[in-house]
Amino acid sequence: MAFKAFTQTHVYQKQVAPKEKDTSIQCLECYDRNVYLGTKDATVQHLILPVSTNGDLSSVQNKIREGRMRKLGSSNPVVKLRAVPLFNHLLVLWDRSVSALNMFSLEPVPTLQKIQHVSLFEVCDTSLTAGVGCVEMLTSSSRRKVIWIHVVGVDKWEVVKEIPLLQEPVAFTIDGTSLCVGTCNRYLLCDIETGSSEELFPHSHNKERVIVTSVGQGEFLLNGPESLGIFVMKTGTCQRPPLQWPQGVLATGVCFPYIVALQPQLLSVYSMLDQQHKQTVSFSGAKGLFSIPDGVLVFTDRDIFSLRLVPLEEQIQTLVGHERFEEALLLLDGVQSHRPLDSYKELQKAITCLAGFVHFYQEDFSEASDLFIKGELDPREIIRLFPDMQSCVCEDFQSQFDEVNKSTDLQVLWREDRNTFHHYLAFLGDFLRAVSRTEQGLKCSMEVDCALLRLYTELGDTGNLQELVTFPNGCNLDHCALFLEQHNRYFALGSLYKSHGKQNDAIETWMKIADGFYKDPSCSDIYGHIVWTLSQLNDRDTVWKFADWTLQRNQETGVQIFTKRPPDGQLETQDVLALLEKYPQALLLYLEFLIQDLNSEEDRHHSHLALAYVTQILQEEEERESDLRVTRGKLQQLLWESKFYDVSTVYERVKSTALHSEKAILLCRAGEHYHALQVLVHQEKDLQAAEAFCSRASQGQDSQFRQSLLLTLLQIYLRSENLTGAAVDLLNNNPQVFAAEEVIQLLPDSWSVQLISQFLVGSLRETFHQRRMAKLQMALSRAEFMRHKVSLIKASKTKFTLDKEQKCKVCLRYITEPQFTCNPHGEMMHSSCTSISAL
Repeated sequence: MAFKAFTQTHVYQKQVAPKEKDTSIQCLECYDRNVYLGTKDATVQHLILPVSTNGDLSSVQNKIREGRMRKLGSSNPVVKLRAVPLFNHLLVLWDRSVSALNMFSLEPVPTLQKIQHVSLFEVCDTSLTAGVGCVEMLTSSSRRKVIWIHVVGVDKWEVVKEIPLLQEPVAFTIDGTSLCVGTCNRYLLCDIETGSSEELFPHSHNKERVIVTSVGQGEFLLNGPESLGIFVMKTGTCQRPPLQWPQGVLATGVCFPYIVALQPQLLSVYSMLDQQHKQTVSFSGAKGLFSIPDGVLVFTDRDIFSLRLVPLEEQIQTLVGHERFEEALLLLDGVQSHRPLDSYKELQKAITCLAGFVHFYQEDFSEASDLFIKGELDPREIIRLFPDMQSCVCEDFQSQFDEVNKSTDLQVLWREDRNTFHHYLAFLGDFLRAVSRTEQGLKCSMEVDCALLRLYTELGDTGNLQELVTFPNGCNLDHCALFLEQHNRYFALGSLYKSHGKQNDAIETWMKIADGFYKDPSCSDIYGHIVWTLSQLNDRDTVWKFADWTLQRNQETGVQIFTKRPPDGQLETQDVLALLEKYPQALLLYLEFLIQDLNSEEDRHHSHLALAYVTQILQEEEERESDLRVTRGKLQQLLWESKFYDVSTVYERVKSTALHSEKAILLCRAGEHYHALQVLVHQEKDLQAAEAFCSRASQGQDSQFRQSLLLTLLQIYLRSENLTGAAVDLLNNNPQVFAAEEVIQLLPDSWSVQLISQFLVGSLRETFHQRRMAKLQMALSRAEFMRHKVSLIKASKTKFTLDKEQKCKVCLRYITEPQFTCNPHGEMMHSSCTSISAL
């Protein structure tokens, strides 16, 4: 059965007596059950339709009751009829005049005189200028190029506005305040409030083919050039593509969502949603049509036909039956805003999914996926189509699309065309991945995740498989664990255990990979992954259970199970230290973590780290495994910067070793600077280190402290005959630090002036420089003092005039005493008001 948007019914046939003149129908009007005919012999006839409960007019032809008939004159056809139900008026355009009849008696309304010289008229559904109890009517003059706006009441009508035009209107209609006019060669848009007009486009139709139809909501349909039906908004723009309709269109009507275009022998139906032709209805000698709420009435010379809109649900089901799913969806979505359907959402989902299956079997996977997601298709409907995936779907699942999916069996592709079947598998993965974390997929998350796991495993998609099993998922653990074991995906198996809260099983599975019991190359650093996992676990029993295994394998990496933990997941420090006593490298790294990262200020931690450094240095020195400078640098930095270690304990550990620099630092921390410098000079035999020691030890101290340290170092040099050169260099390199008078007293009598001339010159220059700077500073202070003094003198010589009308700026009372105060702005006030002014 072909698709039909309208059903045709023969409603009425006019009976003609043999001797009557030409009484052919010229125009039509319909309101409720009342139909009015205007004939060629100037007659208006009233027809009354029977009561119908469902709008079906298929059997009403013989039941139409003929009402009154009124003869208007002896000639000229009735051009147009319009009902005004508010007043029970029937407006008639005949013999170039508009008159008003009663809708039921067809008697003239005596209080409404004819409006003469009218070529066209239209009644507005709404009125902006008329008041309550009035409607608006537009007429065009047969003598002037003008359109008049009338306010029509129950017993009068009057012109309220005139809209001049450059050409005589041939057809017009109005929507709100927008008036669309067709003239002999062009179409115009006018605003009836402002009177402004805008030219749309020209045409070459004769007067009978100029068509202007209101589509509603500020939109008009015009018969444009090249047989195009053009939609124009009241703003002058087009928001729909044009209709390509046949030549010779007599009239058009609107019955959303369709446009009907009438020709003498047929009527064409077009969709406003996609501008495509939908239906053709044949007629013989059609002359015009009239739009009614649920269709149109078409008339010939003697007959009236009704085209009623087929119920939208029936139209949609017909399109679905013909597998025209896109059209069905377009129709459903388009009419929803105008005629809401109770079953709209479910119907839309079902049709969308059906359209998706069409694209699916055509291998148009992108469009199919979009439609399945839009239609909220149950993912199990897709999963069950694939071989080896049925086990992922519960046995009690009932498919809603069995009839659709029986036509194509993917089992055949699976056996005969593996390449094409692979494309379907790729689509399955993309679709399930897209819906897995949406409401659509969460309704059956177990089936979706199980299917994805099987799919990724069979396709060898390690990345997506690992992402699936790492994060929380709905996989059936028993079913999926067995499947992963069968395919040797042990790393993914461990991740699946972990995501389901089985931490021990996960770690043990990964340990077997690391120890070589299982072969799975999907993770290149399985040991590092185990360490990272343990470092993030909140289950402390599991951490302690596997801690020894990780540390035995690699202390430097294994200690990260303690050092890489989140701030709120730290383990008891003493328990960790107790465990790490067996692992010195891990112990040292953990102590560094406590002090440098957790900022521990406990003496035992700092002391323990210092002793650990010493032990490592001695061990490395013994085994000569590596450069000692890195570890010694860390130890020295700790000894200099830390304030929390036990100096005596650490000193006892290093005093019998060759760690002379460290001894010096410890002696310095104990306040024994002389012994510290002696160790550096005589035991370490590093004079540069001794001078650097003085600089480092004096950081944060005053200049006298550094001078004292260097003076002590000079004395140590002077007591050794072989360090005379070092003493001279010390003096010459630091002349600004030493006081010349103190140094001269320490120097041996045998030293010549020439030997220390560089020091003496530098020291004297420094002394002179300091004296000059002091004098300069004093001079600057005096200049500043003089500047302030000059300002004071100038201020004291300023003259003020005090008259008897002068008021205090603060209290606003008159100043009557000779003593007063003046603020920096020159405003006078009482001396007693000064404190108030300061506030």
